[in-house]
Formats: sequence, C-alpha cells, structure tokens
Amino acid sequence: MNTGRKRSALSYIPGLSGNAVLKLIIFTSGAYIIFALMWAVVALLYQGDSNFSQYFIPAVALSHLSNFSSHWWGLLTYGLFNYPNGFWELLSNMLWLYCFGSVVQMLIGHRQIIPLFLYSLVGGGVFYLLAQLLPGSLGACPPYILGPRAGLIGFAAAAVTLTPKYQFYLTETFRIPLLVVAAIFTALLIVGSGFWLPVIFMLVGGALTGYGYVKLLQAGYRPGEWMYQITGKIESLVTPDENAISKRQNKVRGENREKIYSPKQGITQKRIDDILDKINQKGYNSLSAEEKETLMRAGKE
Repeated sequence: MNTGRKRSALSYIPGLSGNAVLKLIIFTSGAYIIFALMWAVVALLYQGDSNFSQYFIPAVALSHLSNFSSHWWGLLTYGLFNYPNGFWELLSNMLWLYCFGSVVQMLIGHRQIIPLFLYSLVGGGVFYLLAQLLPGSLGACPPYILGPRAGLIGFAAAAVTLTPKYQFYLTETFRIPLLVVAAIFTALLIVGSGFWLPVIFMLVGGALTGYGYVKLLQAGYRPGEWMYQITGKIESLVTPDENAISKRQNKVRGENREKIYSPKQGITQKRIDDILDKINQKGYNSLSAEEKETLMRAGKE
C-alpha cells in the first residue's frame, strides 16, 4: 500500500537509518569523490593543479588566522573534505572512523554521532587558530588544513571516556584493548602532523571536545539535540505528510531522553556498568538477549 511518504535513495540502504557512522562514511566518501573529480577536470583543462590549489582548496580548507574573517566557514568544512589526491589517507580515515565511531554509537546511540563529530571539528579548528597566536616560529602552520583528524580523535577520546576497558576481539582468543588502539592512532596523528604546533593543538582541541561531550551527556545535557530540532523542522516543511509521524517520534524521544544516565525504566547506571564490564571481559557476543536489549534501550533517545 502506498502511504505517500517520501523516501530518499539512501533510505533503501539496509541499516542506514539507525547507523550515523555509516552515513558519515558515505557523506565523506561522496565529498571526496566530487572533490577529486573537480581536481582531475581542472588539472586536465589547465595542465596542472595549481589553479585548483589556488581557488578550490582555500574555499573549504582551514587556513591562517588572518584569513578567518573572509573564510570563517572553513572552521567546519575543513573536516568534511580530504585532499583530492589522498585516496589512501581517506581510506585510513574511514577505517579509524568506523573503529572508534562504532564503539561510541553502540554505547550512546546513533543520534550523538554527527553532533559529536561536528563539535570536535570546530573545537579542533578553534585550537588550531588560537595556536597561531604563539610567538615566533611556534605559531607557524601549513598554508591549509583539510581532513577530519580533529573529528576522529574526538571519537577516540569519547570512546575511551565511555569505556576505557573495552577490547576489540579480532578472534575468540586474540583481543586488543581500546586504550592501545587509541594510543597507536594518536601517535600516528602526531607523526603525520609534521610536528607543526598548531596542528598538534588541533588534535588536542578535538580530543578535549570529545571528552567534554561525553561528560555533558553523563551530566544529563543533550548538546546535539538542537541540530535534530532544526533538521526536523526543515524536514517537516519539505515533507508535510510526515508531520504526524514526526510528532509521535518526538513524543517517544521526550519520554526516553533521560534513560541513558538515570535509573528510570529499571535501567540503572550500575546495570549499564555491569554490562560494559562483561563486554570488556568476554566481548559483545557474550551478552544475553536481555542484556543486549537493555544496552540498546539505554543507548536510544
């Protein structure tokens, strides 16, 4: 039966609606493909990529503090694009995004992924700009910065804050602690920073933002809710036939908003901690159906 509801093409991808990590991977990869095609066309037309580096990259990248007033939007867009000739860097970024993002999504729900990523980009970008105020060569930085490094380390910090004892089970007997993976990732980012101090500050800013976001959630705040309120209003304008469904969803979200970190609905913080300890010791597959359901309910709003 045709209900008249409008669906986007992406809505037909299995599991996409409740998987913000996958959405972020698809969006970032799509942005890279578009950017790379533009780079290839410009390189062919002008027999080199100097024009692309001069006009296109500065339009979306994070640059020097002196250019901030005329390119302020770069504080957000720099993390949504990768360098067009950096496919392997993109692939590496997406693997790390999946690695840390999936842990965060499992524990606090898919609705926190996009806000956490964007906040970490902005936090890292602010630290990058402020570090340029350091005297002399300390404040020296690359001409432009592209890539989601601040967002990725924000996910890593959030994952470690949520469950520092978590372990990745590669086989039934071989496992790697999350702290070890996060330490290796951080070391690679520092080495890849070229040891530019503002770039290292950017990583610190992204990590602190991820840590602070989780602490705000644990204190009962919802720092990313306003984003969904805005997108919900926009969606209701372009798809008015879904208003009734949106209202019912808002009602359910309001009823469940305090589930994660309050002892309502029979889910206490101790119960959540016990389940997380079991995951750390025996892996996610060791949970019973009731424990998985409890974790899922605690992670939803």
